[in-house]
Amino acid sequence: MPLVHIDLIEGRSPEQLKGMVKDVTDAIVKNTGAPAEHVHVVLNEMAKEHYAVGGILKSDEN
Repeated sequence: MPLVHIDLIEGRSPEQLKGMVKDVTDAIVKNTGAPAEHVHVVLNEMAKEHYAVGGILKSDEN
């Protein structure tokens, strides 16, 4: 059972998330031969206030 975790900053539409999950699932199926119904994808969306790069919160960027 392939299990994929994706961490991303919040803000994508439901349609964008659906498309990403479909594309990731298709790639796992293509490259491993696992059936799609066995591919699990977990999306972890973070608030911009909870993620920083180089000591700067994403919420503080212009």
